[in-house]
Amino acid sequence: MGDAIGQMLPFAIGVTLSPIPIIAVVVMLGTPRAHVNGPAFLVGWFAGLLVLGTVVLLVASGAGASDDGGPATWTGWLRLALGAVLVHLAVSKWRGRPRGDAEPEMPGWMSKADGFSAPKAAGMGVLLSAANPKNLVLTVGAAAAIAQTGIDTLDQELALVAFVILGTIGPAVPVGVYFGMGDRAEPILEDLKHWLAAHNAAIMTVLMLVIGAKLIGDAISVLL
Repeated sequence: MGDAIGQMLPFAIGVTLSPIPIIAVVVMLGTPRAHVNGPAFLVGWFAGLLVLGTVVLLVASGAGASDDGGPATWTGWLRLALGAVLVHLAVSKWRGRPRGDAEPEMPGWMSKADGFSAPKAAGMGVLLSAANPKNLVLTVGAAAAIAQTGIDTLDQELALVAFVILGTIGPAVPVGVYFGMGDRAEPILEDLKHWLAAHNAAIMTVLMLVIGAKLIGDAISVLL
């Protein structure tokens, strides 16, 4: 299972370092429903990653991702496609970054996050984890990477759970700070929110470029 953990680790790091979802959690933690909405968001986030990862894992395993102990050829083409998508997303993110003193633009739904109920917070967690283009690509890549190692089903499932847990750490940190520090958490979370908003484009661009380049490199190894 060690090989599977090593294969999925970069993808998990890419998922967990997601500025917009972390900012969304911080916004929810600044509302009267914070004690409910923060954990509800995490439950939705965890469930979204787990369901998407499980589906991809089942499909990849059924399609024979492992071939005589090594990755099947089609996994190389998949990695190449995913890597190209990430590089494209990175370039688009960098081109769309705020220029000069312009304020970073947040998604429209963010202004309504302070009025979310627990089900809406959980639903937003699902959408941001499983339907967000960057996370979708990374989760597909992680599950396919786990399947191609050829380990038994139980070990594959354990590796996927490890991926989901690692991928949840980023959004979970603000929730842990909120419950662990009480009133003292407010200035810390506000500073975190502003820092992430200001550096969102740079963080996302670097992450997607690095992981995209890794995927393309791995694809070349498999195909050649």
